[in-house]
Amino acid sequence: MKGLALIALLALAACERHVPSDRWLGAPFFLDPTVQPADIAGLWYEVASYPAPFQQGCRRTTAEYRPLPDGTIALTNRCEVNGMVRQISGTARVVAPGRLTVDLQGVPFGGDYWILGQSRDGRTLVVGTPTRIAGWVLHRDRQIGPEELRAARDLFERSGYDAASLQRTDQR
Repeated sequence: MKGLALIALLALAACERHVPSDRWLGAPFFLDPTVQPADIAGLWYEVASYPAPFQQGCRRTTAEYRPLPDGTIALTNRCEVNGMVRQISGTARVVAPGRLTVDLQGVPFGGDYWILGQSRDGRTLVVGTPTRIAGWVLHRDRQIGPEELRAARDLFERSGYDAASLQRTDQR
Protein backbone atom coordinates (compact mmCIF):
# COMPACT_ATOMS: atom_id res chain seq x y z
CA MET A 1 0.00 0.00 0.00
CA LYS A 2 2.92 2.35 0.74
CA GLY A 3 4.17 1.85 -2.81
CA LEU A 4 0.78 2.78 -4.23
CA ALA A 5 0.62 5.92 -2.10
CA LEU A 6 4.10 6.92 -3.27
CA ILE A 7 3.09 6.36 -6.89
CA ALA A 8 0.01 8.50 -6.36
CA LEU A 9 2.07 11.27 -4.76
CA LEU A 10 4.48 11.26 -7.68
CA ALA A 11 1.53 11.32 -10.08
CA LEU A 12 -0.01 14.37 -8.56
CA ALA A 13 3.33 16.09 -8.08
CA ALA A 14 3.73 15.88 -11.84
CA CYS A 15 0.36 17.58 -12.21
CA GLU A 16 0.92 20.48 -9.84
CA ARG A 17 -1.67 23.22 -9.83
CA HIS A 18 -0.26 25.88 -12.06
CA VAL A 19 -2.07 27.82 -14.74
CA PRO A 20 0.45 28.99 -17.33
CA SER A 21 0.14 32.20 -19.26
CA ASP A 22 -0.34 32.08 -23.02
CA ARG A 23 3.38 32.63 -23.35
CA TRP A 24 4.29 29.57 -21.27
CA LEU A 25 6.17 27.24 -23.63
CA GLY A 26 5.31 29.63 -26.43
CA ALA A 27 1.74 28.46 -27.06
CA PRO A 28 -1.74 28.93 -25.66
CA PHE A 29 -3.42 25.98 -24.01
CA PHE A 30 -6.47 24.83 -25.98
CA LEU A 31 -9.37 23.43 -23.95
CA ASP A 32 -12.56 21.78 -25.11
CA PRO A 33 -15.33 23.31 -22.98
CA THR A 34 -18.05 21.20 -24.61
CA VAL A 35 -17.10 17.85 -23.06
CA GLN A 36 -19.45 16.86 -20.23
CA PRO A 37 -18.97 14.18 -17.52
CA ALA A 38 -21.43 11.86 -19.30
CA ASP A 39 -19.26 12.09 -22.44
CA ILE A 40 -16.28 10.55 -20.67
CA ALA A 41 -18.16 7.84 -18.75
CA GLY A 42 -16.93 4.29 -19.20
CA LEU A 43 -13.67 2.49 -19.89
CA TRP A 44 -10.84 4.11 -21.83
CA TYR A 45 -7.55 2.61 -23.00
CA GLU A 46 -4.47 4.80 -22.91
CA VAL A 47 -3.05 4.42 -26.41
CA ALA A 48 -0.36 7.11 -26.18
CA SER A 49 0.96 9.51 -23.58
CA TYR A 50 3.47 11.98 -22.34
CA PRO A 51 4.03 9.68 -19.37
CA ALA A 52 4.11 11.06 -15.87
CA PRO A 53 6.92 9.74 -13.63
CA PHE A 54 4.54 7.34 -11.84
CA GLN A 55 3.81 5.58 -15.14
CA GLN A 56 7.32 4.16 -15.57
CA GLY A 57 7.05 0.55 -16.71
CA CYS A 58 3.26 0.67 -17.12
CA ARG A 59 1.50 -1.19 -19.89
CA ARG A 60 -2.15 -2.05 -20.52
CA THR A 61 -3.10 1.27 -18.94
CA THR A 62 -6.79 2.06 -18.57
CA ALA A 63 -8.93 4.79 -17.04
CA GLU A 64 -12.52 4.27 -16.03
CA TYR A 65 -14.87 7.18 -15.29
CA ARG A 66 -18.34 7.06 -13.73
CA PRO A 67 -20.41 10.24 -13.19
CA LEU A 68 -21.92 10.41 -9.69
CA PRO A 69 -25.23 12.00 -8.66
CA ASP A 70 -23.44 14.87 -6.88
CA GLY A 71 -21.80 15.96 -10.15
CA THR A 72 -18.36 14.50 -9.42
CA ILE A 73 -16.80 11.68 -11.40
CA ALA A 74 -15.53 8.45 -9.84
CA LEU A 75 -12.32 7.32 -11.48
CA THR A 76 -10.11 4.25 -11.41
CA ASN A 77 -6.74 4.13 -13.15
CA ARG A 78 -5.03 0.78 -13.74
CA CYS A 79 -1.86 -0.43 -15.37
CA GLU A 80 0.30 -3.52 -15.37
CA VAL A 81 3.95 -3.44 -14.27
CA ASN A 82 5.99 -6.65 -14.41
CA GLY A 83 2.80 -8.73 -14.44
CA MET A 84 1.34 -6.97 -11.37
CA VAL A 85 -1.73 -4.72 -11.58
CA ARG A 86 -1.41 -1.21 -10.11
CA GLN A 87 -4.64 0.59 -9.38
CA ILE A 88 -5.65 3.86 -7.81
CA SER A 89 -9.11 5.35 -7.42
CA GLY A 90 -10.45 8.79 -6.68
CA THR A 91 -12.82 11.47 -7.83
CA ALA A 92 -12.73 14.32 -10.27
CA ARG A 93 -14.84 17.42 -10.29
CA VAL A 94 -15.42 19.93 -13.03
CA VAL A 95 -14.04 23.30 -11.89
CA ALA A 96 -14.52 25.13 -15.21
CA PRO A 97 -15.45 24.12 -18.75
CA GLY A 98 -12.82 21.62 -19.90
CA ARG A 99 -11.03 21.61 -16.52
CA LEU A 100 -11.11 18.90 -13.88
CA THR A 101 -9.53 18.69 -10.44
CA VAL A 102 -8.62 15.13 -9.52
CA ASP A 103 -8.30 13.83 -5.96
CA LEU A 104 -6.83 10.35 -5.55
CA GLN A 105 -7.26 8.16 -2.47
CA GLY A 106 -4.33 8.44 -0.09
CA VAL A 107 -2.92 11.54 -1.77
CA PRO A 108 -3.12 14.76 0.29
CA PHE A 109 -3.41 17.17 -2.66
CA GLY A 110 -5.19 17.26 -6.00
CA GLY A 111 -4.07 17.62 -9.59
CA ASP A 112 -5.45 19.49 -12.56
CA TYR A 113 -6.43 17.68 -15.74
CA TRP A 114 -7.57 19.62 -18.77
CA ILE A 115 -9.60 18.16 -21.61
CA LEU A 116 -8.00 19.28 -24.83
CA GLY A 117 -10.47 17.57 -27.11
CA GLN A 118 -12.71 14.69 -27.97
CA SER A 119 -13.17 13.18 -31.43
CA ARG A 120 -16.46 13.78 -33.23
CA ASP A 121 -17.46 10.15 -32.71
CA GLY A 122 -16.60 10.35 -28.99
CA ARG A 123 -14.13 7.44 -29.18
CA THR A 124 -10.93 9.43 -28.56
CA LEU A 125 -10.24 11.78 -25.66
CA VAL A 126 -7.13 13.98 -25.30
CA VAL A 127 -6.26 15.06 -21.76
CA GLY A 128 -3.36 17.22 -20.58
CA THR A 129 -2.06 19.00 -17.53
CA PRO A 130 -1.57 22.77 -17.29
CA THR A 131 2.14 22.21 -16.67
CA ARG A 132 2.40 20.13 -19.87
CA ILE A 133 4.43 17.56 -17.92
CA ALA A 134 1.96 14.77 -18.70
CA GLY A 135 -0.78 14.08 -21.21
CA TRP A 136 -2.82 11.14 -22.40
CA VAL A 137 -4.58 9.94 -25.53
CA LEU A 138 -7.48 7.76 -24.39
CA HIS A 139 -9.46 5.61 -26.81
CA ARG A 140 -12.45 3.30 -26.48
CA ASP A 141 -10.45 0.42 -28.02
CA ARG A 142 -6.94 -0.90 -27.33
CA GLN A 143 -5.74 0.30 -30.74
CA ILE A 144 -6.11 3.67 -32.45
CA GLY A 145 -5.94 4.45 -36.15
CA PRO A 146 -3.07 6.54 -37.52
CA GLU A 147 -5.36 9.45 -38.50
CA GLU A 148 -6.85 9.66 -35.00
CA LEU A 149 -3.42 9.49 -33.38
CA ARG A 150 -2.12 12.20 -35.71
CA ALA A 151 -5.07 14.44 -34.80
CA ALA A 152 -4.36 13.91 -31.08
CA ARG A 153 -0.65 14.66 -31.59
CA ASP A 154 -1.55 17.84 -33.49
CA LEU A 155 -3.85 18.93 -30.66
CA PHE A 156 -1.06 18.41 -28.12
CA GLU A 157 1.35 20.35 -30.32
CA ARG A 158 -1.06 23.30 -30.64
CA SER A 159 -1.25 23.29 -26.84
CA GLY A 160 2.51 23.62 -26.42
CA TYR A 161 3.55 19.98 -26.03
CA ASP A 162 6.55 18.53 -27.90
CA ALA A 163 4.75 16.36 -30.48
CA ALA A 164 7.85 14.21 -31.05
CA SER A 165 7.84 13.10 -27.38
CA LEU A 166 4.39 11.48 -27.50
CA GLN A 167 4.87 7.76 -26.73
CA ARG A 168 2.67 4.85 -27.77
CA THR A 169 1.32 2.80 -24.87
CA ASP A 170 1.75 -0.98 -24.97
CA GLN A 171 -1.76 -2.44 -24.82
CA ARG A 172 -0.72 -6.02 -25.71
